[in-house]
Amino acid sequence: MPAKGVVKSKSHEPDDVARLRSLAHDLSNSLEAILQAAYLLSHGKLAGDSKRWAQLIDSSSQEAARINREMRKALRSLSGD
Repeated sequence: MPAKGVVKSKSHEPDDVARLRSLAHDLSNSLEAILQAAYLLSHGKLAGDSKRWAQLIDSSSQEAARINREMRKALRSLSGD
């Protein structure tokens, strides 16, 4: 049983998918900036903790980008693209 005030309507689904696709696109842009910064950091002269933090930023942003690609793939299949 849906929660009070929640109406499930097929007519809103394309709008919801379009909004989520737009958000995923914006997220991709933000992640790209983080990935580029992480790449540049990795080529700098870092040592110790700084190097480990840069590696953490790089690996985490790579994983976030992978998740975002999967999300966009699922959204494309929902919209029939």
